Order: sequence, then C-alpha cells, then structure tokens
Amino acid sequence: MFDCKKPTRAASGKGLNRLYCRSHEDHFQRHGSYTKKSYTAAELSPHRATATAWLQAHSDDIEVRNAVDAIASLMRRSGPAVEAFRLRGLPPEKRAKATWARLRQANVDPLAIIAAAISVVLAIKNDLQPDLHVEFREVQMAKAVHRMASGTHKHWERERTGGGRLSVLLHKFPISRGRVLRHLGGQLHLSTEIIRAELCSI
Repeated sequence: MFDCKKPTRAASGKGLNRLYCRSHEDHFQRHGSYTKKSYTAAELSPHRATATAWLQAHSDDIEVRNAVDAIASLMRRSGPAVEAFRLRGLPPEKRAKATWARLRQANVDPLAIIAAAISVVLAIKNDLQPDLHVEFREVQMAKAVHRMASGTHKHWERERTGGGRLSVLLHKFPISRGRVLRHLGGQLHLSTEIIRAELCSI
C-alpha cells in the first residue's frame, strides 16, 4: 500500500477505520483520495483548453446542448446566493446549492463549467499514476468548479482613532472539502455523463 507510521483510527481508539490514520482520512475529505493530491489549476489548464475547443466546435450537438441545459438548470434552481460568511453550519446539500448560486451570480458560462469538469477526466486519462475511483473523479470535478465560484468580498471604511479613514478589505472563501464536494461532484458527473466518453476519445 504505502508507508505510514501513524496508527490507524481504529488502532488509536478514535474511529473505525482499520486502514488509515487521521491525516489520511483528512486527505481523503479534501481530495477524494487517501494518498493522491488534487490536480492544480496549472495541471488542468491544457486539458481545459482541449475540452473548451471541442465543446465550442460541437456546441450544436444534442449531447452538448443537453449538458449545458442540465448545468443551467442547476444554477437556475439553486435559490438565492448565500454569502460565504453564512455557509458555516449549513448541510452539504445547501452548500452545494450555494455554489451553483454563486456561479449564477457571477454569470459563469455553463459551457465553461462543463469544460472544467471534463478537464479532470482528461487529466486522469493522461496521468501515469491515476486514481481511477469514481469518488476521486467527482471530488476533483467539484474542486475545479468550486474555484470558479469564488467567494464573498467586502470593503468598507472606518474612522481612524487619530483622524482620517481606514479602508478595510475582507475576503472569505468557502472551504473546499467534505460532503459538499461529493454532492457537487455527483451533479457534475451526472450532467456531463453523455459527453465524457466522446471527449475522452480525443
């Protein structure tokens, strides 16, 4: 398997996992794999360009139109946008909806969302040491799209103690880990299912 000197969760009496330690469980929550890290934006960039070019060339195909409609529907039915400051404590399903709402609020093109999701599939295909588990693929899709949703950014001014005004900037980005990624990734996986096989034959 791999070399890890830490006791498993079961061995330490702090869980039921008999194979992995706390660090690897945390890794799994963030990345969808116990050992493999997430693909970086730089690693996905060439695959996203490939996917974007193909999607634009086939934008009139029924499969592409159906995928665009599915993503647009998720954005449209996501409800009001929720500020990143207010996501804490919400169930994963509502946090996934909030991601779609932020994408809608930012006017992100559904075709760009599909390209981001497909870039993960192409990255896995071209990876010399891929993780082929469905959960890894879905989590990676979710993380790629989650980055596009950005966060909440606030700016205000307040009086300085000694006079004058102080400009204050506050940025809050939603945490990209846990069940929310599984919900978001599952929706992306289902919405792009019809065109994935054809795109991966490039």
